[in-house]
Amino acid sequence: MIPIPQEVPPGRWAVAVSGGADSVALLRLIHPHPDLSLHIVHLDHQTREQASTGDADFVANLANKLSLPVTIARRNEIEPQAQNLPKNISARFRALRIELFRRTIVRENLLGVILAHQADDQAETIFLRLLRGSGPAGLSAMSTRRRLENLTILRPLLHIRREDLRNFLKTQGQNWREDASNQSDHYARNRARKFLESRPDLHEPLLAIGRACAEYSKWIRSSAPVLNERFPAIALAESPRMLARESARRWLVSQGVPPPDLTPAILDRLREIATDAATPAKQQFPGGMQVHRRSGWISREP
Repeated sequence: MIPIPQEVPPGRWAVAVSGGADSVALLRLIHPHPDLSLHIVHLDHQTREQASTGDADFVANLANKLSLPVTIARRNEIEPQAQNLPKNISARFRALRIELFRRTIVRENLLGVILAHQADDQAETIFLRLLRGSGPAGLSAMSTRRRLENLTILRPLLHIRREDLRNFLKTQGQNWREDASNQSDHYARNRARKFLESRPDLHEPLLAIGRACAEYSKWIRSSAPVLNERFPAIALAESPRMLARESARRWLVSQGVPPPDLTPAILDRLREIATDAATPAKQQFPGGMQVHRRSGWISREP
């Protein structure tokens, strides 16, 4: 028996439903909650010809069956109005879904969106980030609650396995849609999924790494010195590298540097300005922002 997720506070929420087993199981698990008012959201990516349209029709029929309001949009309706979209197709589709979530939440006065990521997704994410050399922040993977700018995202299924969700749907007599592209070895996520399915002994160790890194990252965030707009170089020079990076990250963001541009190399460069008097006293950072060191103090160049 799957425990009904308790991580969803009472109120009006959007639920992202793709038509796949995980999202359908999420909807069926939380729909009976009397304190929840749900609004289904679905984006037709228009990538798999009739199968993509079939997913949208399935979600519309499910919403009608459960007497729930639904917003279904096509990619070509959202894309022309979205700004700064990534070139990577997967990242681009994620950005478009987030844009649709934002619009729906504002229009319907909802608290946020509930996503169906589950424990196997979590293990796959940590595994992929390990392969890419991610640090503790990246290996923390997904959290049950996240604030993305002004959007609240809940993931209440992160402790539930994929197979358990499918078994739950079978007991309910509830069907779902299968995405054939999930079997393609063209995508790294699919290759990771197949490998981990052949090595079930790796599931718990990967999740343990994620939990440990989440705790470590939480400690870093709480321990890193807070830098004023003009701060003494010694504040970074005397901090361990990981704490200095977090302090540098927060300070650079506060000065207008785009967060996606803050690589470890960029963060370490600010620390080098503070620790090495031989480095140039004036340097430019992403976003056109210039940092200046003068008499042992660091500030943004006017």
